[in-house]
Amino acid sequence: MPTLHLAELTVANRPSQLPLLSRLADALAASPAVTHLMVRGSLAHGTADRLSDVDFVVGVQDAALPAFTEALDDVMSVEAGALLPGWRDTIVADLGGVGMVFLVPDEGHLHQIDLYIVPASRVPSLRATVATALLLDREPALAPAEESAAAERFAAEFLARPRTCVELFIEHLVLAVLLRKRIKRGQRFVAYSEWHRLHTATKDLIKAALAPTSRFWGWYQLREELVLTPIGRACLGDLEAAISGRAVPAAADVDAAVERTLALVERTCPEVLNGLEDAIVAYRTYLDLM
Repeated sequence: MPTLHLAELTVANRPSQLPLLSRLADALAASPAVTHLMVRGSLAHGTADRLSDVDFVVGVQDAALPAFTEALDDVMSVEAGALLPGWRDTIVADLGGVGMVFLVPDEGHLHQIDLYIVPASRVPSLRATVATALLLDREPALAPAEESAAAERFAAEFLARPRTCVELFIEHLVLAVLLRKRIKRGQRFVAYSEWHRLHTATKDLIKAALAPTSRFWGWYQLREELVLTPIGRACLGDLEAAISGRAVPAAADVDAAVERTLALVERTCPEVLNGLEDAIVAYRTYLDLM
């Protein structure tokens, strides 16, 4: 097992997330494909609070990037106890890799774990532009130009994949956790932005379930496409309820949005919930505790 450099981070922060961070770092560093492990965000800057997410940048051998990324759901489920598969992060800045968000229970709380997976060949330029605390630094194998190009191509194609109903459902659950944190911190502008993202995810989920071959972009012609069937009209009612509320939500609004999404999924694509029943019960419990 490689040695992780946690001492400076501990002295700077003494965060309550440190045991979880250490456990996750051990699990990620155990892979020979991992060349670098860095922490960024509030934990790296010494400004973390109990609600702060654990924000990793993981450097991976260029040739191993596709296999490592595709295996991440299993790794986080088995090694970290993640409640749900990861969400392809649409908020994180593009740093040349792939961002994933997982929800992990620890010490009675639900933690947001942000993993940004980047080809090892991109790590030097990333470290020059993004403030990070370095936990692991292993000399990567020299990547031929074609391997680096393949890794970059994989990252671009991975992020461009059409999202499935499962992914869009998980996006709702992750955004609800983010919104609860914004509300507790009084971050009204960020809450406004993420509330809009949640409504857009609802629209995207409805279109993925009921109009997967739609020729229209975004919100265009949505009513015309959905009004033709009873289930479509019910979904339009869900959207009307979503967009008719406050611009900046309260915690109760977020909870109502989660319940509305669950009802929508049961109506339009109930197979999404197969195998997730226990996870959803646990998720609701943790959300109540936030």
